[in-house]
Amino acid sequence: MTSKKDLLKTLLERVDMGPTLVFTRTKARADQLVRRLEKSPRQVAAIHGNKSQGARTRALAGFRDGRIDTLIATDIAARGIDVEGISHVINFDLPHVPEDYVHRIGRTARAGSSGHAVSLAAPEEGQQLAAIERLVGSSIPRETVAGFHAALDVPAPARRRQPPRAKRRSRRPGGGGPARTAGPDKAGAPARPRRRPAG
Repeated sequence: MTSKKDLLKTLLERVDMGPTLVFTRTKARADQLVRRLEKSPRQVAAIHGNKSQGARTRALAGFRDGRIDTLIATDIAARGIDVEGISHVINFDLPHVPEDYVHRIGRTARAGSSGHAVSLAAPEEGQQLAAIERLVGSSIPRETVAGFHAALDVPAPARRRQPPRAKRRSRRPGGGGPARTAGPDKAGAPARPRRRPAG
């Protein structure tokens, strides 16, 4: 089964892939992709909210001057990125907010140049894709990848709390009142056994 990460790696190995901006929904996913692509021919860096300002500045400067050819970013961290010459925008995750898709793909084709946008959309992301198409007013061309499988980050279902059970009160033989258990005496001392009278 082919994962999204495998698809991304294959796409980035194509000779026509110039400077590429990859979008993810989460900071953790951005870091995962950097680790996955460490051994690839691409020079990869990530920018997101957990990175220091210095690290973000260095990554963006490297992307501008060509030392970094693949920049992985979250939507919030990518605000303000204005880099000419981006050939491809890859949506590794489709955004939950359709307007973010428009902002993402607008990073290409600046200053009159051409650019391409590719979205790695799993079947489970059909609702996001439909919302994007409603916003842009057209259908996005699709290409099915055989054997594709996307692993979702789904939180484990919460355990259902069982209602408290009612306490059963045992009764003494012969229909007396409720049985009592020996409790502590005053000041927390253990209860002393009662002595039976002699006779």
